[in-house]
Amino acid sequence: MASHPSRPDVTEPQLIGGVEKRTIEIADYDERWPEWYRAHEQRIRDALAGAGIQIEHIGSTSVPGLAAKPILDVLVVVADITAEEAHVEPLVRAGYELRVREPGHRLVRTPERDAHVHLLEQGDPGIAAYLLLRDRLRTDAADRQLYEETKRELATRVWEDMNDYADAKTEAITAILSRARRCAEDQREES
Repeated sequence: MASHPSRPDVTEPQLIGGVEKRTIEIADYDERWPEWYRAHEQRIRDALAGAGIQIEHIGSTSVPGLAAKPILDVLVVVADITAEEAHVEPLVRAGYELRVREPGHRLVRTPERDAHVHLLEQGDPGIAAYLLLRDRLRTDAADRQLYEETKRELATRVWEDMNDYADAKTEAITAILSRARRCAEDQREES
């Protein structure tokens, strides 16, 4: 990531609005999710007027056939995560609400909580991880099944905070990413 010593990033995570207890519901894949993504992508592009370097549909709703929480995840790559006037403020004016401000990451969401927009700075390793996971789940049926089964099982539990649910998926995500990285490395060696 680029360094911005004149404008340092936040050092501690800030959860705007506090912890939220929510029921986790997993829905079967909805053919409308790509259309909803395209609508949010255009809304984001219009709001950012070129400040978003890259916009991607990520998360489970971006994987055809995968059951998911019906919450769209969008990745927006920006040049400077600390320049909130260039990305967070325009997204707030476009109707999103700031939910998370943490080192290297901002999250805005719709008031209905059905779309989360993750902002990361160009060069952040999280960008590659999001895209690698998405692409692996799109192409590997066994990992897609593992991930869906993990989410469905975790959704049967009571979570005091959605972040705890997200953290509980870490073991499955780490295993899937490990296989995806090995597969990518094998493909590079073959070429």
